[in-house]
Amino acid sequence: MTEQPLRVAIIIGSTRDGRFGPTVARWVEEQAGGHPGLDVEVIDLADIPLPHALGTRPADPAGLDRATTALETADAFVVVTPEYNHSFPGVLKNFIDTHFTQWQAKPVAFVSYGGMAGGLRAVEQLRLVFAELHAVTVRESLCFHNPWNRFGEDGRPDDHESASVAAKKMFEQLAWWAHTLRDARATRPYAA
Repeated sequence: MTEQPLRVAIIIGSTRDGRFGPTVARWVEEQAGGHPGLDVEVIDLADIPLPHALGTRPADPAGLDRATTALETADAFVVVTPEYNHSFPGVLKNFIDTHFTQWQAKPVAFVSYGGMAGGLRAVEQLRLVFAELHAVTVRESLCFHNPWNRFGEDGRPDDHESASVAAKKMFEQLAWWAHTLRDARATRPYAA
C-alpha cells in the first residue's frame, strides 16, 4: 500500500518591497523536492489580502480563503521569516492569528534570515506563538546570516552543501512529526 504524500505548506512571511524571502523560499522548495513523499505548496503573504482587524474579512477574501484551505489540508508547515527589529514581521503574526484550528496538532519548521543573528530571535518568538496554537515546532531549523550577498544567481546559498545537509535534517524531522501527528489525528481527533 502506497502512503499518501505529506502536504507541506511553505509560508513566505514578509511582504516588504525588495524582500529576500522569495529567494530563500525557492531554495527551500527545491530542498523539499529532494524528499520523496512531500507535496509542497508555497503561500506567499504578499499575494493574500489580510484583514486589518481579527474577526473581520478583507474586501476580496478569495486569496485568504485559498490560503486557509491550504493550511487546513496541510500536514506540516515551513515558515520562512526574516527578523525585523528582533522579531518576526507583523504581517506574519496577522496571518497566523487569522487562523487557529488549521495549526493544531501539526508540525512547524523554520527557515530564517537576517543580519548577524540570521533571524534566530524571530524563530524563538514564533516557537512561543505556535505552542499557544497547539502546534509542534521541530528543533532543526535553518538560518541564513546576512544572506543578501551570499546567494548566487542560481538562487543557491554560497554554502549550498552544508545548508542542504541542514535542510535534509530539518525535512526528515518535519516528516517524522507530520506522519506521526497525521496518524494520531486520524485515530483520535485532537482536543484543544
